[in-house]
Amino acid sequence: QVQLVESGGGLVQAGGSLRLSCAASGRTFGYYAMGWFRQAPGKEREFLATISWTGGRTYYTNSVKGRFTISRDNAKNTVYLQMNSLKPEDTAVYRCAAGRSPSGNYTYTGANQYTYWGQGTQVTVSS
Repeated sequence: QVQLVESGGGLVQAGGSLRLSCAASGRTFGYYAMGWFRQAPGKEREFLATISWTGGRTYYTNSVKGRFTISRDNAKNTVYLQMNSLKPEDTAVYRCAAGRSPSGNYTYTGANQYTYWGQGTQVTVSS
């Protein structure tokens, strides 16, 4: 069992930045690929970014590529999402997720590939 708790959300003006954190506890964090997703009201959940458990491989959806950066610190059992150049359309609840990976370079883009999910943190970008 892995417990995930997100933090770092809030209200920011367009063009601003936020860094989300996802703290993990429970089973060994380092053997899990991690991902970030978001869901805006009335919209489907959207994949944003994923990172392998070694941290050596990342992947982003096109809408955030170049603006968002995913990273992890396995010693601190924490994954981060640095979000720059935020836009009003980035407003959503952001959730992190963990998926068991058989080796160090796996990354997952599908929600069904993740087993554990955090409760989410609200990000609101004002225009």
